[in-house]
Amino acid sequence: MAIVYAETNDAEPSTFRETVKFGFSLEAIQGGVMIGDAPAGTRSLSFDGEIVPFDEDGKFIIAFNRDAGQAANLVATLDNGETLRQFINIAPRNWKIEHVSINRRATTQSAAFLARRGPELEQINAARAVHSGSKGWRQSFVWPAKGRISGQFGSQRIYNGDPGSYHSGIDIAAPAGTYFVAPADGVVTLAAASPFTLEGNLLMIDHGMGLNSAFLHGSEILVKPGQGVKRGEAIGRIGSTGSATGPHLHWSMKWKQARIDPILLTGPMD
Repeated sequence: MAIVYAETNDAEPSTFRETVKFGFSLEAIQGGVMIGDAPAGTRSLSFDGEIVPFDEDGKFIIAFNRDAGQAANLVATLDNGETLRQFINIAPRNWKIEHVSINRRATTQSAAFLARRGPELEQINAARAVHSGSKGWRQSFVWPAKGRISGQFGSQRIYNGDPGSYHSGIDIAAPAGTYFVAPADGVVTLAAASPFTLEGNLLMIDHGMGLNSAFLHGSEILVKPGQGVKRGEAIGRIGSTGSATGPHLHWSMKWKQARIDPILLTGPMD
């Protein structure tokens, strides 16, 4: 539960008064998202020092990285100059950690791989920088596909004490060719013209306010860059392109620089 109080710009700036002018849905948890209501008369909003945009009705979104610390700081500056400051206690999570008694396999990236990878990363970063104005972030998210969960967000291997990279999304195993759909409204910001080295046929969608989805390893992409998509609309087919050992959909999400767990937006799969 977040602790809320406001710092006022009066004759006693060190005093605080309790306020209920912020409102939130969802949970403050590592890898999670919160939808907020800014106080009436908010002129600007910042989250840990970074500007946060908000809609005409005061709705906004913030999120917490997989490795977020114990607390975050949200500040609203009102039209009258008053400052309301909310401290948010972030709940930790027990990640699936596997300790392996072998050394991490060394990999050598060829000059050809590096030459190709650079432009791919540029496309990914450019797609994440798009602000489409979509309102999908305000919706209830649905699963893009149904199947066995073969990879969990945040899971990680430790090789003789040497941490590997954690899993940045959720994997849904399903037969090749299975349709997957948009989990919420959005605008297509990247639809790979040819398979990327790691992601394969990569599709990215902006849901607005800095929230975006990426779908990896597809056998086919059914939409084009700049196209608007609706929640539940078929946008691709599951495959095993790129670095994949079998057909599955890897779905990852980010809000700004924070990697977040999609299941915290969808809830458990039916």
